[in-house]
This record gives sequence, C-alpha cells and structure tokens, in this order.
Amino acid sequence: MSNDRHILIAGGGIGGLTLAVALRQAGIGATVFERAPQLRPVGAGITVQMNAMTALATLGLDQAVLAAGERARHTAVLDASGRTLSGLQMDALESELGITVCIHRARLHQILLEAAGDRAVRLGSEVQGFEDQEPRVTVRLTDGTTATGDLLVGADGLHSRVRAQLLGEAPLRYSGYTSWRGVCANDGLIPSGRVTESWGPGARFGALPIGGGEVYWFCTANAPAGARDPVEGPHAQLQARFGGFHAPIPELIRRTPRERILRTDIHDRPPVDSWSRGRVTLLGDAAHPMTPNLGQGGCQAIEDAVVLARCLTRHPSIATALAAYERARIGRANRIVKQAWSFGRLGQLENRAGIRVRDALLRMTPESFQRRQLRQLLRFELTG
Repeated sequence: MSNDRHILIAGGGIGGLTLAVALRQAGIGATVFERAPQLRPVGAGITVQMNAMTALATLGLDQAVLAAGERARHTAVLDASGRTLSGLQMDALESELGITVCIHRARLHQILLEAAGDRAVRLGSEVQGFEDQEPRVTVRLTDGTTATGDLLVGADGLHSRVRAQLLGEAPLRYSGYTSWRGVCANDGLIPSGRVTESWGPGARFGALPIGGGEVYWFCTANAPAGARDPVEGPHAQLQARFGGFHAPIPELIRRTPRERILRTDIHDRPPVDSWSRGRVTLLGDAAHPMTPNLGQGGCQAIEDAVVLARCLTRHPSIATALAAYERARIGRANRIVKQAWSFGRLGQLENRAGIRVRDALLRMTPESFQRRQLRQLLRFELTG
C-alpha cells in the first residue's frame, strides 16, 4: 500500500490512537474522529499485559508505559477471607514474554495521544455513518461535515455506529453481572507489584497498584441489567456486598471518592467471522467486544492496531490488506472472547457446592499448568 493513502479512524480510544501511532510511524496519513469535545483524564485503570506490551514495543512505547505505571510481579486469586486459591510469580514468564504494567487509563491515553500527534485527532466529531464509494470512503460526522479517505476503521467501541452499519444492528449480550471501578490513594494498602482478585458468592473484587501512589480496584456482582446506584452514591451498597471481604477491601471502597467510582453493566457480543467489507473494517471493542475477565479488551485492541498497520504497509491493496488482517486476528480474538465469557461464569458462581468444587480445583492446579495456559494468551506475534 502506497504511503499517500489516508486512513479514517472512528474513535480516539486506546485502539484508535494506537493505530494512528502505528500508521504515522509507517508514513501513512490518518485522522482520528473523536466525539468528546476535549480529552480529559477520565477512566480508571488498565493492565497492559505482556502481549500488549510486546505490541507497544514495536512502536517504541513500552518504556514510556512502564515509566507511567507499575510493573506487575505477582498475581493471585483469593477467596473472600483472603486465603490463596491460586498464585503466580510473573518472573516465571517475563524472560519469555516480557512484562505486564498496571497503569491509569488516562496516562496510557496521553502517551498514545502524544505519539499520534495532536493534529491527527479531530475532537467533537463523531462518525455517524459512511458511504463506501470505490475507490474512496466518505464518513458523515455529527458536526455536519464529511471526510473522505481510502479506508474507514471503526474503533468506536461497544456501541459502534460503524459496526451497526457494516454488520447490522444486533443486541448486546448481558453477562448477568454489573461492575464498579475506582481509583484511590494506596498509602501501603496494596504491596507494590501485587495484583489480586478475591472471589465470593456471585461477586469478585480485584485490586492493583497503578503507579503515582494510586490503586485501581474493580468489583463485580450478579445483578439484573440496567440497575442504577442510589442517588447518594454506591458506597453503602458496595460495603453491604464487600464489607465482609478481607482487608483492605472495605478500606479501599471507603477511601474512594464518589466521583471516582464508575459503574458499568458487563456486556459482550457473540463472535462473528468477518469484520470487513469493502473499504471499511473494525478494531477492538467494535470488532470483538469481550467481558473483562481476562484483562484483554484493551490489549487485544492494541494487537489489532499494530497488526492492521503492518498489513496496510505490506500489502498492495485495501482488499488484500484487510484479508491478511482478518486472517491474523479473528481466530485469536474470538477465542479470547469465548474464554473470557466462560471465565466470568466460573468467577460469578453463587451455588455453595459449586464454589467449593471450583475453589478446590484452583488450589490443586499447578503453576506449570497456569504458565502453559498463559503462554497461549500472552504471546503476541506480529503477523499479517
């Protein structure tokens, strides 16, 4: 593909900005259309796992991410009382697969934005729809204008408008549980480099340091879709659900300001076998939204972006580039969608007998087996 092509990217999240960075480094022009009128430091935390850090290393961004976050050195699944069900020292995999970094999403976003260049991002401009008119594609924007390019990439998330037009409207799949995410001061509550997830009946609570003296925590609870927090905030119901969990979980909830707690019902979509048509394709949550149980949503978007940029650089036409992109990405991403869904169902068990069996199996699983499973999940190979 010649470098005089121009790529239109719907969505300025992690995937869209990573693609803009990769294209810029390849000498391919890109414009990112982001609906937000200004980019503010919002969101909670994210685990940039080994596969995504390897992908970012191809763009020279891995060290900047490490400097802005905190390296994960030990992971553990605990029960609600704090007893270890499963644990793994990360150094057993680091020499082979690289490192994992926990970071605030806003800091990761800023790193990507700076690498993409401010001029690549057009704020206050959401893609409403498109017209694929060979040999160009034109997007209609919410500000009343249009833009034309050689390819449109829908990186506009779970509720992607690009996907809806490309693949048709389809309902989301509700997982059966909702989530809360928060960020608070650490002050020694969570040891450096330690990532934990604690499992109780129908509920889980995870916590990890993200650098800057902060902890990112998240929790899930079985609940009907669409429920809302009380007007006075979520603290009382969170303490009712998780106040009996081991320390420092109740304290993490208590010290988190109301405005720093986000609630989101957990959805995904059943996998599909094609993300592209003509001069339009999808990336990240627009292509393969997954439940967050494996911490791979943002990581897979980063993989998508790096691979798509490579395909657009190596292949002479849009059609062959997108075919190579799908060959490289669809099988892996769809497997992770299915694995994340199954893992979430296991973690959200409420039946006491089932929980006892699950916990016993976790305690009996050797670290060698865990490492074999993680090698498949966390190995990134730049193909396409």
